[in-house]
Amino acid sequence: MTAPAQRPWRLIQTLGAPPNFNMALDEALLEIGGAPTLRLYTWSPDTLSLGYFQRFADVPGTSEASHVVRRITGGGAIHHAGELTFSLTTHKSDPIYHGTVGDSYVRVHRAVLAALEAIGVQGALRADTPLASDRSGTGMCFHHSTPLDIAWSGRKGVGSAQRRRGDRVLHHGSIKLETTPLEGAIATTAEGAGLRDPMAFIPVLKAAFTRQLGMQLTPDVPAPEVRELAAALEPRYSSEAFLHRR
Repeated sequence: MTAPAQRPWRLIQTLGAPPNFNMALDEALLEIGGAPTLRLYTWSPDTLSLGYFQRFADVPGTSEASHVVRRITGGGAIHHAGELTFSLTTHKSDPIYHGTVGDSYVRVHRAVLAALEAIGVQGALRADTPLASDRSGTGMCFHHSTPLDIAWSGRKGVGSAQRRRGDRVLHHGSIKLETTPLEGAIATTAEGAGLRDPMAFIPVLKAAFTRQLGMQLTPDVPAPEVRELAAALEPRYSSEAFLHRR
């Protein structure tokens, strides 16, 4: 397979960031535009993020997390602890997003699979294989799988979602390093390769994205206008109207 042409991408790392900030910064990067951006982040405190279309009643675990937010992407709830979260924001004309939405998921997930392989985890797209981690009635992302999700050891270990707004695309995903009380028996890199530290996985993931997706990464920080918009958006993620919108 021919390696994709290298294209400039910004790299923003925000480890241990507050939940409202994490969601607001992703939305600001989607809204304002600018250079293509790969963002790698973790959460503090542990946070349950609801999918955009979920109701509180759909997710019994909302009372068990330290904080709750609602994402602007769909899908099930994710307990953000023991994981590395990534987001890609760029114009829809980027080669990553050529073809169908499903095609773009495959490209992104193949890059994540390459990173997992580099640490000794033999993952694959779920395809038509049923998973032992699939459960009903919890509303949790890692208890519901689709053919494009990443699994190993018969369980789901990576889930992601997209939001498209105008000519821009946000794709963010969760790579499970360890499980949480809300998620239980799912696939993790700790079980698969003994890797629990996001700082140990970040260089591996960056190398895979560079090689598989043609990213020429330059460390950066959010531009002032992005920070200003993120600060204005942060309160919305705690508002009762937004959290309980359904």
